[in-house]
Amino acid sequence: MARRHPARDDHPTSSAGDGTERPDGGKEAGIPRRRFLGYVLAAPTLTVAARLGAEALAPTEAAAAPARVPSLPGPAELLDLNELLTLAALPTSHLITLRLDADGTAHFALPRAEVGQGVTTSSAMIVAEELDLPLDRVRVTLADARPELLFNQLTGGSNTTYSTYTPIRVAAAVARGRLLRAAALVLGEAVDTLTTKAGAVVSPTGALLGYGELAAKAAALTDTAVAVTLKDPARFRVIGTGQRRVDALEAVTGRKKFAMDLQVPGALPTMVCRPPTINGTVRSVANAAEVRAMPGITDVVTVSTGVAVRGRTFGQCVDAVRALRVDWGPGTAEGASDATVLEKLRRAELPLVVPPLPLLTKAVDARFTFHFASNAALETNCAIADVREDSAEIWASLKAPIVAQEQIALKLGLPPSAVRVHVTEGGGSFGRKLFSDAAHEAAEISRALGKPVKLMWHRTDDFRQGRTHPMSTSRVRATYALGEVLTYEQRHTSVATDFGHGVGEVLTAEAARLPVADAAFSQTMFQLTQISPYHLGVTTQLLAETDKGFNTGSMRNIYSPNVRCAQELVMDELARRMGQDGYALRRRLVKDPRARAVLDKVAEAGEWGRAMPAGTAQGIAVHTEYHSAVAILAEIDCRPETTGRKIPGAYTGPRVTKVVCAVDVGLAVNPRGLEAQMMGGIADGIAITLTSGLHLRDGYFLEGSWDQYFYTRQWNTPPELEIIVMPPTGDKPGGAGELAVAGAMAAVACAYGRATGTMPTVFPVNHAEPLAFTPLPTVPPVPASPTDGRDRAL
Repeated sequence: MARRHPARDDHPTSSAGDGTERPDGGKEAGIPRRRFLGYVLAAPTLTVAARLGAEALAPTEAAAAPARVPSLPGPAELLDLNELLTLAALPTSHLITLRLDADGTAHFALPRAEVGQGVTTSSAMIVAEELDLPLDRVRVTLADARPELLFNQLTGGSNTTYSTYTPIRVAAAVARGRLLRAAALVLGEAVDTLTTKAGAVVSPTGALLGYGELAAKAAALTDTAVAVTLKDPARFRVIGTGQRRVDALEAVTGRKKFAMDLQVPGALPTMVCRPPTINGTVRSVANAAEVRAMPGITDVVTVSTGVAVRGRTFGQCVDAVRALRVDWGPGTAEGASDATVLEKLRRAELPLVVPPLPLLTKAVDARFTFHFASNAALETNCAIADVREDSAEIWASLKAPIVAQEQIALKLGLPPSAVRVHVTEGGGSFGRKLFSDAAHEAAEISRALGKPVKLMWHRTDDFRQGRTHPMSTSRVRATYALGEVLTYEQRHTSVATDFGHGVGEVLTAEAARLPVADAAFSQTMFQLTQISPYHLGVTTQLLAETDKGFNTGSMRNIYSPNVRCAQELVMDELARRMGQDGYALRRRLVKDPRARAVLDKVAEAGEWGRAMPAGTAQGIAVHTEYHSAVAILAEIDCRPETTGRKIPGAYTGPRVTKVVCAVDVGLAVNPRGLEAQMMGGIADGIAITLTSGLHLRDGYFLEGSWDQYFYTRQWNTPPELEIIVMPPTGDKPGGAGELAVAGAMAAVACAYGRATGTMPTVFPVNHAEPLAFTPLPTVPPVPASPTDGRDRAL
């Protein structure tokens, strides 16, 4: 894989120019955008915070592409979701603190969730860089729910590094400045003669004072505002270098602590017997006493989501769930199937308004269908709850912990201050952990039992009752004449996406659930996230939603993979009809020069247009979002000997044989982590294009486990994969967490269309009958443990 290492220099770190207080409080000439105000907080040891103004958001500069029929900028090109979340977080940035202890270790409680994306590592790198501290002496933990942070504790929209980059740097710069001043007093030297290196202050004579021995001297008795200047990026030594994850050793040795690894006194394993259809209800339980008497079982209680059982082990809970005889009431999607939902989507579709004009223009008309998809994180929904008469304590991986705290407090009739919510690290999310379903359920069970519980969903629960990416359709019409695209219309129609997490606190969360406000919330999210990267003349992209009977949520990119896949397929069709090369057409019409650069890079590295055997082909796509750009070239093999290969109990089909990805995120804090994010997004894109989808029948999803939901497997991943991190094109990072998914889906879909000679319109392309698996029963909801594990090992 190609890796980018920014240029380095060996200049000393001067006190006046690199993150320290200026004695005169003045502004350093030529770099006003690096001048910020921070705080030294009253504490026994050095504790600091940031205070930011409008300087934290730098405008994006984009040159117009040489298109003959330019498009006006869309809403997301003027203000996108990432900028909105960052602006909302600014007023409480000064409440995010950094502490330096007497042992010289820096502690930072990150008000975001770590779910495998590596934000604890990148945050530690930012602290280490600005503080001139070795990376292994920075400890990043996850902050408990803090309602005072308001919009500043939401993890989503690829926003974590984008919004926290400057606040973390400011806090670290304040700390470094205080350490220099304390050292100046001890050494009797002028501040501007001192430098910092590897966690120590160095005098001109070579005397060293470690940060630890200065921490108490640098502390303050009262809160004090100080001005700092951030380090010049040309002097970065950590940011921009590839670093392994700070938690890598704990992860591979099994010492990493997730929610289910915590030992909370009295919290016993708990599971729920769930209904056979989506959101079904309990009418009665025929054998509660009998199940309660089973070995190890301590409690059986009916709750809003089913029948909860608590036992000594999870194995005993599984046995109890399977033994329960429950009379179930109807659910919210009773009798629904793929066909009935598709019919609702067709009826809700907004009309196209631009007709082709005979003899003057021609049109590409297409309609695409995207089936339900599962979030399918490795870690199932889980949470620990200890609810008492006057208090509650929750442990869970949560991306909107303030919402969880406030909503649980409302349901329990407690003040929010009586509900403590601890954010644990999570084993994957992909949008699902924006919702606190497991935390709510654990709190309800604990209150009903009067005992602490350790709740875990079964894998089948996750697939059948958990959050899904909604089924949707996209109707597209593009008109063209004389080799130019004149208009582009896209009408995206979706099963309603639940935005009940709001933007991180309870007011917007509750507003998003109101009958009228929820539609406005969805429209806002759609318009703030959807960018057409091309000049396609008069462009309109509109959303319509229908059917709220499903447990839906965002899944890596919200709408973008489906919307952009449809557009890129139409771009290929436009190129074909106009007799133009697909890459050349994109290159000519792309708006952003950074997007054009990544497009050129993958075309060059991937040898676009090279001769390939019949039944194989290349596809290319570009995607821009959140001040970042990615281009992906994919090669696919659709020959019969490949699509016809047999693997027991699985769908094989086409194989992606090569992927080249070029990514520009402005400034990559950790290129190695960025590469990993791109790999994960590419795997997601391959999956939702070719194999990963949920079949809906009779009010429930047929898939019930990983061996039925065909995420990208080892035999379907590309043997050739190259990730190219572009040189820095800015002085701060853009969003990256979801960036590759839409580009990968679109590139793979375009490659499939070119290889087969037919544009695909249904995704995943294997969404067909007969099924490649035998569905698990819905009663009991938890399947029996397999006894043929060795036979299934491939």
